[in-house]
Amino acid sequence: MNSDPSQVSRFFLLSDGGPFVWALALVGVFGVAIMIERIYYLHSKQIRAQDFLEGIRNNLRSGHYNEALTVCEEAPGPVARIVKAILVRRDRGEAGMRIAAEEAAVAELPALERRAGTVCALAKIAPLVGLAGTVFGLLRAFLNMRSAGHYASADLFAGDIASALAATGFGLVLAVVFQLGHHLIAGRIRAVTTDFEKTGISLINFIVYELNEPDAAAGADEPAAK
Repeated sequence: MNSDPSQVSRFFLLSDGGPFVWALALVGVFGVAIMIERIYYLHSKQIRAQDFLEGIRNNLRSGHYNEALTVCEEAPGPVARIVKAILVRRDRGEAGMRIAAEEAAVAELPALERRAGTVCALAKIAPLVGLAGTVFGLLRAFLNMRSAGHYASADLFAGDIASALAATGFGLVLAVVFQLGHHLIAGRIRAVTTDFEKTGISLINFIVYELNEPDAAAGADEPAAK
């Protein structure tokens, strides 16, 4: 058995793995690019929700309604847009603000969840592609062995078996990577949605029960009359 380290290292090159390994490599590049883009996007949409909400509360306590809206327009992410939707409909009472928050949240979800399903699908597809590579690699090895007859040597079909195993291994590795990536993306989505749900509820309760002006006119920028 040849144990030359250089031969072992060359086995892992894409050129030795066969067409299915190349296909898996393309799937891997595509999937990793999606994961990086999604993680960066979701990270950019997260803000310090508690600090942001406290700033909005301070503006409302001072009667600076327009300033609160300006802060929402300048801040990135769904939390700010949901807070703005609530403030715009402050004159419609608690029920109206809750409906506004729900509508804004529904509008934000598609952008947050975009391509997350693709990563999950790639985690399922990668091992199947690897398994297909294994089946065809073993089939090729057995056909070569049959054509060589009784005097077939291991060297004749060892390369086909190696490429078959490489396809399965590569597919399983990609499946693990994509599963972890999907888990991370799903966690980011849950964090963002939790932020805007908690922020929306807190703001509505603040306006209704602390400011005691659920029917205040939208756009009012004057302190409440004493």
